[in-house]
Amino acid sequence: MFATTLIAVTMYPPPAPRPPAAPNWFRRASPGRRLAVILGSVALSILLLCCAGTAIVGALVGEPEPTRTGTAAEEPQQPIVAAPAEPTEEAPAQELSPVAEPSLSADPAASSPAPTTSTAVAAPVVQVTTVTERATIRYGERTVKDSSLAVGKRVVRTKGVNGVKTLTYEVTTTDGVRTAKKLVRSVVTKQPVTQVVAVGTKKAPQANCDPNYSGCVPIASDVDCSGGSGNGPAYVSGPIRVIGDDIYDLDRDGDGTACD
Repeated sequence: MFATTLIAVTMYPPPAPRPPAAPNWFRRASPGRRLAVILGSVALSILLLCCAGTAIVGALVGEPEPTRTGTAAEEPQQPIVAAPAEPTEEAPAQELSPVAEPSLSADPAASSPAPTTSTAVAAPVVQVTTVTERATIRYGERTVKDSSLAVGKRVVRTKGVNGVKTLTYEVTTTDGVRTAKKLVRSVVTKQPVTQVVAVGTKKAPQANCDPNYSGCVPIASDVDCSGGSGNGPAYVSGPIRVIGDDIYDLDRDGDGTACD
């Protein structure tokens, strides 16, 4: 008998294909840009080689020392200074007098700057303002004669009323003090009302005189004009103005004047 062996084989799916790599920037560049990059790299390499070669040659060669030409006679000689003579017994050495050093102490008044006085004067502060004021206009008075009133009697017919006037001033102040005041406008805002007063002209009747006449007509049972046809018993000379009732019938023509 043959034994049958089963071998289990696990099947795995094949790996997924890897995406192609993206081209780098050089491959993606245009042909003109690639050429420019190549030429720039070559020029930079040549420049670096030239600079490095120049530095190496300068270090190897070094800077030559300057050579001195000419003879010793041509070189400038230093002047010979004679040594000072030593003092002898006959002529004693002259003592050196000390040199006076300048005094460091100075007059503080001379060193300090003189105080300066300020001559600048502050400009005055001038202000101009507008001020409005109200003034009263006194009413006037007018008199009229009234024969119905006794002499000297006064009666107000129309009462007077004061008016109002608005005044506008331009006031100038200098440093807070008023220096000028100018009237620039005057307007009457309320007219005054004139007061009317009646003055009496009627004379008071005299004693034993009839008040109906302006002249003195005696009080009697009958009065006639002098020189007339009347028989009295009292007479009066004219002309006489009738101001009341003509009780004696002296104004015959009715013109208001009797015995004319």
